[in-house]
Amino acid sequence: MAALGRTGTFPTDARSIKKLDFGLLISSMVLLGMGLMALYSQGFQRSDTQFTKQLSFAVLGLVPFALFAFVHPRFWLRAMPFVYGLNILLLLAVLRMGHKLLGAVRWIQIGPMQFQPSEMAKLLLILTLSAFFAVRQDRIEKLSTFALSFIHLVVPMALVFLQPHLGAAVVMLVIWLCICIAANAPLKFILGALGTFALVAVLILSIPALRSKVFRGYQQGRMTAIHGNDIKAANYQTFRAEIAFGVGGVNGTGFLKGLQKKSGVIPEQDNDFIFSVIGEEGGLVGCALVLAAFAVFFFRIWLIMFQATEPYYRMIAAGILGLLAFHMVVNIAMVLGLIPVVGLWLPFFSAGGTALMLCIACVGLLLNVRSKERPVLFS
Repeated sequence: MAALGRTGTFPTDARSIKKLDFGLLISSMVLLGMGLMALYSQGFQRSDTQFTKQLSFAVLGLVPFALFAFVHPRFWLRAMPFVYGLNILLLLAVLRMGHKLLGAVRWIQIGPMQFQPSEMAKLLLILTLSAFFAVRQDRIEKLSTFALSFIHLVVPMALVFLQPHLGAAVVMLVIWLCICIAANAPLKFILGALGTFALVAVLILSIPALRSKVFRGYQQGRMTAIHGNDIKAANYQTFRAEIAFGVGGVNGTGFLKGLQKKSGVIPEQDNDFIFSVIGEEGGLVGCALVLAAFAVFFFRIWLIMFQATEPYYRMIAAGILGLLAFHMVVNIAMVLGLIPVVGLWLPFFSAGGTALMLCIACVGLLLNVRSKERPVLFS
């Protein structure tokens, strides 16, 4: 029975509850609570139903949470070809019959709900790429293994880029790099890849003909607007967000009392710019509390990665850490005007059902991995 519990689909160890990572669970619940409060405030006294939707998605998120929390992580290793194929099929389905919104085709309409496969594709990539390296640990030093891992990435990443969703494509690239590092791929290969990516990026950005082929017009506008002063251009959102932070000051205007929020002058404030609500109503103190909650959350993920004894589990934790940390850093930097506007949500905060369920699923998977990794000293 013990062996079945270790290798079967569902864990049978009665001590699993004692090995629950309460630090990770509580910090994620705190972030979710803060996110719901911010969304409630953003739509307060307005005909905005995002809070109600987000609360519903949080409850629905218990389904993927349970799936990844109770199905043994090694099941995904054995099912890697099926999971990878499912990922590709979903991304192809978006291009074929996806719902177009704001010039992009990223959603599949399912009744009254919209599902965004590019978000779940990130978690599926983490699972399949970790499995890819896990079964090739004896060949990790070979260039062919490293090259094949990149091909493993390129197919879903290219389909996401065609939607177009540049931000999600970059996130997938970050996931690949994080898992390569956790898999102990040769440093010379990783540095070579980084150098190649940097060179390609410089060439694309510096040559107008290439830039126009790779980026859409609005994307180029966002890149140039970061250095401009025209508040009516593509940096309008950032300009209004900066005003919100300035109004908030140190202590903020108070919960439900944001003036910028009430006037509705910040486009997509419930989504990509939700952090501006924190900045205005919570001020510097509120922002610091949110960042502290994220710091605890990411530290718990790092601890799972650092203490993992199995490479497969270490790579899963590294991929999730790269995914969520990159989203957080880029989103906040974007809202503060440090980088161009990129369509990357803030974990647990931004409105969006698929994104929220992805975050909740990641927590379930991490709790599962942690329960399998923590050693039991006494039986």
